[in-house]
Amino acid sequence: MSAEPASVSGQGEIWEQATAPAGEARPSSTTPGEAASRPALRFKPVDRQQMAWAPIDVDSLLPPDHVARAIWELTGKLDWSRFGAQVKAVEGKAGCSPYAPRLLASLWILAYSEGISSAREIEELGKYHPAYRWLTGLRVVGYHTLSDFRVEQKEELEELFAQLLAVLRAEGLIPLEQIMQDGTKVQAAASPGSMHREATLQRHLEAAREQVRRLGEEAASGALSPRRQAAQQRAAREKLQRMEQSLEELKKVQAEARAADPPKDPTESRVSESEAEARKMKQPITGGFAPSYNVQVMTDAEADIIVGVQVVQAGNDQGQLEAGLEEVERRTGVKPAQAVVDEGYLSWETVQEMADREVDLIAGGTALDEKNAVVNQKRLENRGVAAEYYPQQFVYDAEQDLYRCPGGEVLPHRGVREEQEGVRRHQYRAQAKTCKACPHYAQCCPGNGKSGRTVTRTEYGAVIQAFVEKMKTPEAQAIYRKRKRVAEFPNLWLKAKLGLRRFRVRGLRKVSCETLWACLTYNLQQWWRLRWKPRLAPATVIA
Repeated sequence: MSAEPASVSGQGEIWEQATAPAGEARPSSTTPGEAASRPALRFKPVDRQQMAWAPIDVDSLLPPDHVARAIWELTGKLDWSRFGAQVKAVEGKAGCSPYAPRLLASLWILAYSEGISSAREIEELGKYHPAYRWLTGLRVVGYHTLSDFRVEQKEELEELFAQLLAVLRAEGLIPLEQIMQDGTKVQAAASPGSMHREATLQRHLEAAREQVRRLGEEAASGALSPRRQAAQQRAAREKLQRMEQSLEELKKVQAEARAADPPKDPTESRVSESEAEARKMKQPITGGFAPSYNVQVMTDAEADIIVGVQVVQAGNDQGQLEAGLEEVERRTGVKPAQAVVDEGYLSWETVQEMADREVDLIAGGTALDEKNAVVNQKRLENRGVAAEYYPQQFVYDAEQDLYRCPGGEVLPHRGVREEQEGVRRHQYRAQAKTCKACPHYAQCCPGNGKSGRTVTRTEYGAVIQAFVEKMKTPEAQAIYRKRKRVAEFPNLWLKAKLGLRRFRVRGLRKVSCETLWACLTYNLQQWWRLRWKPRLAPATVIA
């Protein structure tokens, strides 16, 4: 025999109150007569249509440790006189006063610190966001003013970056003893679909010329208003200029393809018709190709401060270390004592160049020839050479300057080639008839019918040999292991925190400006974390 469980006292009333519609009074345990005689419940109303006058203490909009206050303090230590060279408004004369460069720069730095790179969004934030209202004193700066300021004064912006480095160096954050460099690819504003070969660009060029000619005829006929005619003609001329620039840039790309090792087919070269200075580069995450720029960042290892930045069109990092050190020395006036880079920068020319500059080079986890040995071994495997006949199995006789193969045959010295300064390749080759008569011919040199087995010995100059030996030491390897954390951290911060994954502007000059703004922001954030907030903490406790 089953029985229903006894209900808990008051459980029904609790359930009724919990399930009552939002905004309605919950039923109570009162009787129906009592509920009818009780007045309706009253709450504070919310009227969003009303207008109100309210006093605003601008300085109290932000807490004492807000980053906007740090931005304003640090920018106050910099000289802004170069930005005012083109300002026409002066005291004592009529005219509209422009916004101060220090204010516009502070707005951009604050925006980038929050991952915002849109001038229109900054204008909207200025209408309600406390930090932007605090900086502007409740004014709203137009997006056009902000957009022009970001890209119009590149030389002045570079000087500003150098001034900031001087301030950080004076505070002990940049000793310039150890510099680590790394590159990252940032996608251009142009779309991948804008990349075309020469034939397509030529067709589009002819179409642009025809459009300019047609609009000229329509202007003569008076079919459109003068204002609309002028706008259409200006747009057509700008497109024609972009197409002409794209074809000029294509010639450079084709020349680079011919000079590549091994050479590439120049007919396959592509250039964007909307952003000619961008280059086709492989993206690190997706693995696809898109018009991009190579951002080279030089970081001081002491406090992870960016001390140099360059935007280049090269698709890889070869040859960029020399330019990076020159950039650091130009901005700081100091030559770094040590440079640490990954294997993408390493070449024997770079090793020799760093020795000539008296800069201690730490590069790559292994010597360069060890990488070449791996590549050569892979080639031997593809040819079908057995492991017991790899080059390391051949014995070198230094007295007679020859090699002996595992079968006991002699490979005499046949010549030497100087690959680059400090690197000589000695070639040792057996006679063809000797190899063909050898019983191990199929395992040692299959498919090599015209000549005998060849082995190469590399002879280094003193500089390169010293570098090779140094990179084998535990001390050098320990320094190199620090590279990933120091060199790659700013690149990750610029992309993940500051939003520099894709440029907002077009052209090498403008994207260089946007990169400088992002690096300025990064350095100021490091100063805010390492210097400003620790100094502020005691005062906050006392208050």
